[in-house]
Amino acid sequence: MKTSKTSIRAYREGDIELVMAAWRNANALAHPFLTAGFVAELEQDIRHTYVPMAETYVLEENGDVVGFIALLGNEIGGLFLDPSRHGRGYGKALVTFAVDLKGPLTVDVFRDNRIGRAFYDRVGFAFVAEELHEASGQMSRKLAMPGA
Repeated sequence: MKTSKTSIRAYREGDIELVMAAWRNANALAHPFLTAGFVAELEQDIRHTYVPMAETYVLEENGDVVGFIALLGNEIGGLFLDPSRHGRGYGKALVTFAVDLKGPLTVDVFRDNRIGRAFYDRVGFAFVAEELHEASGQMSRKLAMPGA
């Protein structure tokens, strides 16, 4: 049985294509309710604005970038893993890494994102509030870890 070697490191500009591939695959699975137009616009924003301006870390498996977490202070701006890597503890590893850096975290997650909401429940986030995400027309939930 081959074991995977994983590591988390700071994002580098050369990572963008693999980061975006992980985002596209995970986004399609978690957010089928988003319109194609919104997703296309969001992809450009993530590539050109959000990833570069956030404090972003990538998760590598055997030297390949398979996911990332983008932080804005103690808020998770985005956490996406290629779905082929779900269920391996990689998402939890990214959250633990971020908590070690920033302390308790907050995150906004679409109400209809059952995958994301279940994940954040498992790693200790609790519901704080719900509001309309105007750009998408979807309801979003603010979640927080105790002490955030």
